[in-house]
Amino acid sequence: QVQLVESGGGLVQPGGSLRLSCAASGSIFRINAMGWYRQAPGKQRELVARITSGGSTNYADSVQGRFTISRDNAKNTVYLQMNSLKPEDTAVYYCTVNGHPTYFSTPLDYWGQGTQVTVSS
Repeated sequence: QVQLVESGGGLVQPGGSLRLSCAASGSIFRINAMGWYRQAPGKQRELVARITSGGSTNYADSVQGRFTISRDNAKNTVYLQMNSLKPEDTAVYYCTVNGHPTYFSTPLDYWGQGTQVTVSS
């Protein structure tokens, strides 16, 4: 069983910064891509940022230049540094990990429980 534990959400003023963390634990043989999605009230869940096992990254246009995704493979942890936050960044942020539970298994997608980010003055 793989668990993703997120932390770092909260309330911040416009222009402020937050850093989200997501640690994967449990039985997982190899982690491929890791990423962050978000879902605002009344909207569909959208990709925020993604990082491959090799370190390649891609971002939503709306966060490009403001958010930075990184990972620590030794800790099975992915981070999202969010700077210059705007009210429209308010959402529940979900961590996702694609990985192989065992050597022989096909890769699966795992999701965290979500952490609330609210940008408001």
